[in-house]
Amino acid sequence: QVQLVESGGGLVQPGGSLRLSCAASGSIFSINGMGWYRQAPGKERELVARIISGGSTHYADSVKGRFTCSRDNAKNTVYLQMNSLKPEDTAVYYCNADVSSHSGRRSTYWGQGTQVTVSS
Repeated sequence: QVQLVESGGGLVQPGGSLRLSCAASGSIFSINGMGWYRQAPGKERELVARIISGGSTHYADSVKGRFTCSRDNAKNTVYLQMNSLKPEDTAVYYCNADVSSHSGRRSTYWGQGTQVTVSS
C-alpha cells in the first residue's frame, strides 16, 4: 500500500501565495507521475497540475503562469507553489500519484485532500 500525506493548505487573501506538499510512502518501486487535482463545492474534480518522472509538467489553463508544480524524486514528494491566488482557486486540493510496486503492479493513489480558501 501507498500513503499520500498532504500539507500546506489554509486561508489566504486574494493575491497571496500558498505552497502545498504531498509526500508518498509505502510500497513504492517507482513513481511515474504525481500531480494535483482540486474540487470546488458543486463542481467536478479537475486537474490542476501534473509532473511526470522525467520532469515534464502540464497545467490547467486557469493556473498557467501562477502555479508551479515541482518534484523531489529522492523524497517521493510533489509540491504546488500557488501565487497570485484568486477566489476561484478556492477548493479542496488532492494529491495524486501513479505508482509502480516492486511486483510491477501499477496503481493510482489519492491523498486525503487539503482545503485552500482564498478570501478577503
